[in-house]
Amino acid sequence: MNFDYFIRGLLIGLSIAAPIGPMGVLVIRRTLAEGRLAGLITGLGIAAGDTIYGALGGFGLTLITGFLINEQFWLRLAGGFFLIYLGIKTLVSRPAEKAAESRDKGRGLAGYFITSLLLTLTNPLTIISFAAIMAGLGIGSASGNYLSATILVLGVAAGSTGWWLILTTGVSLLKNKFTPGGMVWVNRLSGLVITLFGLLALWSLVRL
Repeated sequence: MNFDYFIRGLLIGLSIAAPIGPMGVLVIRRTLAEGRLAGLITGLGIAAGDTIYGALGGFGLTLITGFLINEQFWLRLAGGFFLIYLGIKTLVSRPAEKAAESRDKGRGLAGYFITSLLLTLTNPLTIISFAAIMAGLGIGSASGNYLSATILVLGVAAGSTGWWLILTTGVSLLKNKFTPGGMVWVNRLSGLVITLFGLLALWSLVRL
């Protein structure tokens, strides 16, 4: 039974992480521009956010989840502006500039983890998606069993982390095919897509 919860958590983690949204674009761009480690650290920040939301759902912390859903206006507002900022910064950056910025590697990687974690946590749709998927898989009862809930959360963490590991490995294999001129276009396209996601997040506030 407990292994069954791990498999379900694994499926949840993959289902949440796999669709290519603004965070997926960000991971792909950082992998191409700065290497697999930078992309993977960004993905691990996303996986940490997914794990936190998975824990809220798995342990049945309805008070916190209810608060996050009720405050989704402000969360979307913050997340939308943050995405726009990242998108514009990526849009105007050049490969040479990114190389200079990465001299302090440890500080840069920590920043990548924190920013991706915060972007994941400021997306209320993530926790709504978790709630919907958990209900669909029939695992609401995990909230009454701490062992089952813990195994479920471990599965979510493994599924999300596994996806970013697979994605960054695949993208890094293509990295050598991009010339410096090609990387300029990667920056431009990635920045434009991330900015559009941010604008869509702000536009969605009109319908709340």
